[in-house]
Amino acid sequence: MVKIGNIELPDFPLLLAPMEDVSDPPFRRLCKTHGADLMFSEFISSEGLIRDAMKSRQKLDIFDYERPVGIQIFGGDEEAMALSAKIVETVNPDIVDINFGCPVKKVVCKGAGAGVLKDIDLMVRLTKAVVNSTHLPVTVKTRLGWDEDSINIDEVAERLQDVGIKALSIHGRTRAQMYKGEADWSHIARVKNNPRIQIPIFGNGDIDSPEKALEYKNRYGIDGIMIGRAAIGYPWIFNEIKHYMATGEHLPAPTLEDRVEAATNHLKWAIEWKGERVGVFETRRHYTNYFKGIPNFKEYRQRMVTHDDAVDVYAVLEEVREKFGPLTPKGEFQSGCN
Repeated sequence: MVKIGNIELPDFPLLLAPMEDVSDPPFRRLCKTHGADLMFSEFISSEGLIRDAMKSRQKLDIFDYERPVGIQIFGGDEEAMALSAKIVETVNPDIVDINFGCPVKKVVCKGAGAGVLKDIDLMVRLTKAVVNSTHLPVTVKTRLGWDEDSINIDEVAERLQDVGIKALSIHGRTRAQMYKGEADWSHIARVKNNPRIQIPIFGNGDIDSPEKALEYKNRYGIDGIMIGRAAIGYPWIFNEIKHYMATGEHLPAPTLEDRVEAATNHLKWAIEWKGERVGVFETRRHYTNYFKGIPNFKEYRQRMVTHDDAVDVYAVLEEVREKFGPLTPKGEFQSGCN
């Protein structure tokens, strides 16, 4: 059993990574349904929370069926991070997570996210400010370092543990790599095998199949895996990994019916959460991934992403079910994480 503070997780848990404009409640609900053990919100600006920015506040929405769930914050100012952690605490998540890994320029330029990797002392002060301002367990997600010449994850792990974090998720790339190249998990394994480290260490980066998940579990000895991009349009990956690890066999790939059901539920839950107009608009980005690999699908995808009324989108999804339903999961459209 893996524990984060007083939160008990299964042996070798699978975590859903916090992803901007992806990891909202409807998407998290799908991943929870299909086996995710711990999930995190989209990252939330500490400055935005303090200013009461509507978009930031809306990201605080969590639901009991998601638990355990963490809310992730980012920022470069100690006072703002401490205050935002107190605001987060009012909605009663299970975890407060700090983002020291986001590589995008608009975040880094504010001295936040992966930008903090240039200043470990600041990272420690920011983390300590959050830990001291909340009774909730605090976790951190970060990268190996700023670039290949400044990989500092060993020092980061020790010092953040010393100021009180309860778990650390490490993406096996530097900020300079962004999402290019191959994630190097050897650094993650070294942190895990450090006798000073007593907190759970979760690995993140490039896990896109049950085989790779099992291989990395055995090779690197980490406490669990965090999955991000591979779950977009394919929430089944969590249960597929669990089944493969338990039996050495693959679950059947999702059928066309499964894919339609997932897309339909995603849209329905998005509308319930944000209303029809926003729900329809924000779900559009997911349809390509749900139906990846289906031949002659362009017309249907185009209609899904141009209709403004939910009833019209539901009608297209029903057409897809009727037209492509006979295709088997091992047919041409299988995108597969197998």
